[in-house]
Amino acid sequence: MKRYELVIFDWDGTLMDSVSKIVACMQQTAIELSMMVPSESSIRDIIGLSMDEALNVLHPSACQQTRKAMIDVYRKQYLQLNQTPSPVFEGAEQLLVTLKASGHQLAVATGKARAGLDRVLNETGFVEHFMASRCADEAKSKPHPQMLHELLELVGVAPEKAVMIGDSVHDLNMANNAGIDGIGVSYGAHSAQKLSEANPVAIAARPLELLPLITGQA
Repeated sequence: MKRYELVIFDWDGTLMDSVSKIVACMQQTAIELSMMVPSESSIRDIIGLSMDEALNVLHPSACQQTRKAMIDVYRKQYLQLNQTPSPVFEGAEQLLVTLKASGHQLAVATGKARAGLDRVLNETGFVEHFMASRCADEAKSKPHPQMLHELLELVGVAPEKAVMIGDSVHDLNMANNAGIDGIGVSYGAHSAQKLSEANPVAIAARPLELLPLITGQA
């Protein structure tokens, strides 16, 4: 097994248990605007994409005015109205603390916008663990590799020394497109069977199962 120097995490569904909240907010947004309500599985399939790309998939015929209204309603649902819990996953903080203490460099590549990531990093106290991050409003949406390319360049790590951790095929396909290894986590948006379609080097069922896969100490 190899030891990675740079570990890049997705956020929603990988470090934070927010998939159920995203699903609830997306469905309620459609209800409020009298639009077709997308299924849970279809919403799970867009988690990790930028909001624009997500709306392209879920509501391809929506005009720009409707899209803007959807984004506004969704944000209000997510930030103010919806009370679905979205805690960090059990073991996630211990994972980050242990990796950082053992000399790994940590980063985030997320479908969240910058304002959203900064908010949750501060709310969780995780901001101190990460040296860099890239968001969907700063680069092309997953699975385009731009976020990973920029993080590799910023940190100064070769692709073969980096790994992307994510709960979605979009994360793993981004890793494939960037030429770095991907490790899936099966407790978020996509099942182990679905993740395996993107050929990850491994799949973990819990956050702490990632430790030996990242450190090379199985």
